[in-house]
Amino acid sequence: MLKIKNINTYYGKVHALKNVSLHLNAGEIVTLLGANGAGKTTILNTLSALTPAGSGEILFEGARIEALPPDRIVKLGICQVPEGRQVFKPLSVEDNLELGAYLRYRSREGRGAIKKDLEKVYQLFPRLLERRGQMAGTLSGGEQQMLAIGRALMARPRLLLLDEPSMGLAPLIVQEIFRVIETLRQESGTTVLLVEQNAKAALKMADRGYVMETGKVILEGVASELLENKEVQRAYLGKEKKEIWER
Repeated sequence: MLKIKNINTYYGKVHALKNVSLHLNAGEIVTLLGANGAGKTTILNTLSALTPAGSGEILFEGARIEALPPDRIVKLGICQVPEGRQVFKPLSVEDNLELGAYLRYRSREGRGAIKKDLEKVYQLFPRLLERRGQMAGTLSGGEQQMLAIGRALMARPRLLLLDEPSMGLAPLIVQEIFRVIETLRQESGTTVLLVEQNAKAALKMADRGYVMETGKVILEGVASELLENKEVQRAYLGKEKKEIWER
């Protein structure tokens, strides 16, 4: 479904991604691992056209997309759930969800189809239904994460980019978020590229993974093999990271 070939991305003079190549097959969950500053979020932002690629190719279903603007990327079926949720706090839960379908409204798609998708989001996240008229800024962190994922789902993504969905959340909420990710893959065939600090949980759910360091992919493989890899364990089982790994 997706191929990234020798992508280089820059922030001014800072070389953030260095000849990065990776791929995703349709229906896969693939996770990106690495320390802060390794380039994981930059990959998602480059795919979403929020940060332009300096060179290289991005192919989605065989067509090059690296020069397209963000709205065209969303129309193709690639949607990002950003780190930090970034919900529209003064707006209601339901208004936030409907904004996720903004391009669909503009294309004059039947409102009935959008309403059905709204109902599906409420089925995935019953808490959002309970709080549909509540201002998004008054939700808990976990509820805001559910809202951010639900907002992306309203665009009907075929490739979902998730940036640190468990960050700062209680373990029970993390389990619920991960359950929904797996449900999306099983029931809708949604392909997922997951950036996640909870390395063990991510690898247990993913099919494959890539390990990044200072803007480069240094290791890739089947998730179960990465889980047992001594180098990966050393990187994530340092004293400060042991708790995250053992969750």
